Amino acid sequence: MTIFLDSAGSSLPPEEVSAEVFAHLRRESEIGGYVAAREREDDLEAGYGVFAELLGAEPDEIAFTDSATRAWLTAFDAVPLAAGDRVLYSEAEYAGTAIPILHRAREVGAIAEAVPSDSSGQIDVGALKEMLDERVKLVSLVHVPTNSGLVNPAREVADAAHDVGALVLLDACQSIGQMPVRADELGVDLISCTGRKWLRGPRGTGALVVRREAARRMRPRLIDLHSAEWVGPHDVRLREDARVYEIWEANIAARLGLIAAARHALAKGLDVIEREVADRAGRLRAGLSALPGVTVRDVGERMAGIVTFTVDGVGAADVRDRLAREGVTVTVSSASSTLLDMTRRGLDEVVRASPHYFVQPEQVDQAVEAVSRCAR
Repeated sequence: MTIFLDSAGSSLPPEEVSAEVFAHLRRESEIGGYVAAREREDDLEAGYGVFAELLGAEPDEIAFTDSATRAWLTAFDAVPLAAGDRVLYSEAEYAGTAIPILHRAREVGAIAEAVPSDSSGQIDVGALKEMLDERVKLVSLVHVPTNSGLVNPAREVADAAHDVGALVLLDACQSIGQMPVRADELGVDLISCTGRKWLRGPRGTGALVVRREAARRMRPRLIDLHSAEWVGPHDVRLREDARVYEIWEANIAARLGLIAAARHALAKGLDVIEREVADRAGRLRAGLSALPGVTVRDVGERMAGIVTFTVDGVGAADVRDRLAREGVTVTVSSASSTLLDMTRRGLDEVVRASPHYFVQPEQVDQAVEAVSRCAR
């Protein structure tokens, strides 16, 4: 039996999620995609309420996308930036968001600056406050970085950024589905998230939260006939809700699966999920820490379900492959994904394990035993 420790990559969907996707694909093959979508209009519309409940927002503040990347890029593109403006981001920024920040800053003459980490490894809120001024238009924050177990203090960052009028875009790719992530509690303006990781939804799905106050300051540019209406020969009217960040074409089967995954998480309870994930991750960290030749590389005051480690004398990819032969699924995180953080910590790569609540405690122990054989 496979011991699956890669929910930070692409998790295992619950049966009802897979069933929803398969059933709609079959229906499309019977009556065509347009008719099949019309049959599910009420369910698709209800999905905005489901995600509003999940993410602490209102239904009109929710947009669905085809990935967390698309959600993040669409939101970032709509934040007005001009020469001399500043964008701040953490040292743990993921390459998928750091690259567009640096690219756009160079294009428009804005200034992109990394906020240093504190002694625990999370974003240094004190340093952030010293860097903030009225020229900062956006603070980009990765809630849970891809290469360590930390949870960044989103509320403290949001409060500090709002003191100077900056927007806060939270990348919740690795936090949604493993802990409560609520815009109303965290105080952030924008949240991008994926379906395929801890939420246990299908690949090719994502969502975006755009709070109403932030929406009035943003300028969406990537629009089509779904996000805007052609009202005159030379005139268009944009939607006034967050669906202005959607496009017309969508994978309806995958979106229905995403909504089913959110319902599943809500039914189990995000607090319950968070406790169970913390239990599995804590058990794994403790077991790995006791192994000779194995070093746990997690940082942060508060830790999530991602557990990273290295094995002396054995490359991360080799560890991954050896574990795979024993039925244990993990992955590798390289410096290119989180360049500033990994460089600061002197790491080229780490093995990343991410046990979800469906992983049993005895399976965690078996995974530790498998790592011990790699170390030997």
